[in-house]
Amino acid sequence: MPRRVRSVPPVVLAGGALTLGVGGLYAAGMLTGGDIDAGTSVHGVDIGGLSRAEAAQKLDTSLSAAGSKALVVKIGDRVGKVDPRQAGLSVDVQKSVDRAAHTGADPVTVIGGLFRSGGDIEPVVRTDEDKARAALEKLAKTHDQKVRDGAVTFDDGEAREVAPRSGYALDVGAAVGALRTAFAGGDTAGDKTATAGSAAGSATALPTRETKPKITAEETRRAVREFARPAMSAPVTLILGGKRLTISQGTLGEHLKMRPDDAGKLTPKLDVKGLRADPAVARPLARIAGPARDAELNLDGDRVVVGADARTGQKFTDKALGKAVMPLLTRSGAAARTGEVDTEKTRPKVTRENAAQLGLKEKMSSFTVNFEPAPYRTKNIGRAVQLINGSLVRPGETWSLNKTVGERTKANGFTDGTIILDGQYTKAAGGGVSTVATTTYNALFFAGLKPVEHGAHSFYIERYPEGREATVAWGSLDLKFNNDSGKAVYIQAKATDTSVTVTFLGTKKYDDVKAIKGPRTNVQKPGERPGAEKDCEPQTPLEGFDVTVQRVFYQRGEEVKREPFRTHYIPRDRVTCD
Repeated sequence: MPRRVRSVPPVVLAGGALTLGVGGLYAAGMLTGGDIDAGTSVHGVDIGGLSRAEAAQKLDTSLSAAGSKALVVKIGDRVGKVDPRQAGLSVDVQKSVDRAAHTGADPVTVIGGLFRSGGDIEPVVRTDEDKARAALEKLAKTHDQKVRDGAVTFDDGEAREVAPRSGYALDVGAAVGALRTAFAGGDTAGDKTATAGSAAGSATALPTRETKPKITAEETRRAVREFARPAMSAPVTLILGGKRLTISQGTLGEHLKMRPDDAGKLTPKLDVKGLRADPAVARPLARIAGPARDAELNLDGDRVVVGADARTGQKFTDKALGKAVMPLLTRSGAAARTGEVDTEKTRPKVTRENAAQLGLKEKMSSFTVNFEPAPYRTKNIGRAVQLINGSLVRPGETWSLNKTVGERTKANGFTDGTIILDGQYTKAAGGGVSTVATTTYNALFFAGLKPVEHGAHSFYIERYPEGREATVAWGSLDLKFNNDSGKAVYIQAKATDTSVTVTFLGTKKYDDVKAIKGPRTNVQKPGERPGAEKDCEPQTPLEGFDVTVQRVFYQRGEEVKREPFRTHYIPRDRVTCD
C-alpha cells in the first residue's frame, strides 16, 4: 500500500506563509527603509527614504536657495515682492525633518513605510517678528493705496470724469501670519517679475484695511451729466453797461471746480476773483468797465487847463459777476447763455465842468528830486507815484501818504530796496519811497499847506535839501498834511528812472512861500562800525548836525508870517563790508 501523506490544513499553511512573509517584509523594511517615508518632500525637496541626517543635509542645501526666492503678495490690487530673508523667515530644518520622519520600530510602522507615500510636508518656519514687521511696513509705504473720491475736472474746455478708487492700508500685525503661511506653502515668485498681469493670480493677498470713496462713480457720472458737460458746451456772454464780453469754455474751466458737499454730492464752485483777474477777461473788461477817470488837468504856464474829459466808471462786485455766470453754465444755445451783470456807475471827482468850481485853477507848487538810477528805485518810486497821482484833497481834509500808497509789500507792487534802520543802510521792502515822501513834503511846504505829521531821515542824505525832507515807515511814521487853503487841492505825480516830480494844483492862499535855511549847529563827528553779516550795505561817513529852516509866507510882496522847522541829524558812521 502506498504511504499517505498527511496534508497540512490550509489555514496552517496560510498562517505559516504569512508568518514567513511578515518576517521578510520587516527585515526588508529594516534593511532598506530610512527614517523618512518614500515620496515625502518638504518645500518641494524630495527626502523620501532618507535617514534623518541625510534629509537634514539635503534640506539645508536645497532650501538655502529656495529661501532666497521672493514671496509674491497683494495689497488691495497692487502686487509686490517680499524677500523672506529680510522679513526674518527661514525653515527650521531639524524640526521639519522631525515632522516628516516616522517614529517607532514596530512591524506595522516599518512594513507600512514600504507601501506609504509621505507626500509634501509643510516645513516648520522660524519667524523674526521684528524683521517681518519692518519688511511689511517698508512694503506698505510703496504699496498702500490712498482712497480716491470720484471727481470732475475741467481741462482745455472739456469736462473729464475721475473714477473713484478704494483705499487699502496694509494691516501689518495680521499680515505677519499670512506672510509666514505663504512662505511655509512655498508661494514664491522665483526669478519671475511680479506684475499685476503675470503674478497677481498666484500672489498671496495680505490682510488690509479698506477705505471706501465718499464720492461714488454714480455721483461722478451724475455731476458730469447734469452740470459739467453742459457747462463746457459753449462760451458764455456777459453784458455790462450795454457792452458785451464773451468768455470761452477754456477760460471758464480754468476757474471752475466741483467740490463735495456734506451730503456727498459734487457741487460747482466758481473762483470769481480768479476769473475776473484772468487776462482773457481782465483785458477786455478794462475797456468795458472800470473805475471812473478824472478829467486830465494840464498847465498852460501856471494856469490849469482841462485836457481830456472825465469818464464815468462802471463798478460791479465779484458777487454780481458770479451771480450772472453760474446760471448760464447749465443752459444750451448762444441766446440762453447770455446774461447781464449788475453794475453801478461811478462818477469822476474832477470833470471839465467842476474843475473851476473846486478851485483847481493854478499851480500852487511843484518840486523835483533827482536820484541815482537803480532797478528797485524805478519800481518802488514808480508804484508810489502811480498811487498818489490824482489825489483830490477837499478843503479841511487831511491827506496821508501811508493811507494813499498802502503797505509796501510785494502784493502791492513793491520790491526790496535800501532803507535806513538804526542809523545804517539795510534791505527792506519799499526802499526808495522816502524819495517820493521828500518830494511831496517840499511840494506841500511851498504850497503853504499845513503839515500834520512828518519826520526826517535819522542822518542827512546829500540829495535832499537840509531840513526839508521826509521819510515814512509803515505803521510808525507817516507824512500827512491838512488842506487849509480853502479850496480843493489836486496832486499830480510823475516819475522817471532818475527823478520824481510832485505838483499841487488848486488856488494859492499866499502869493509866495520861501525857505530860509540857517547854519548847521551842534556838529558831531561820525564813527566807524562793521556792517551786518547779511545784506551789508557800505556807508560813507558824514557829520551829524542840527539845522533850522524858516518857512516864510508873502502876500502882496510883504512877509505875513514865518514858521520854524528844526531838524536833528545823527552822524552817519562809516560802515565797511568784509
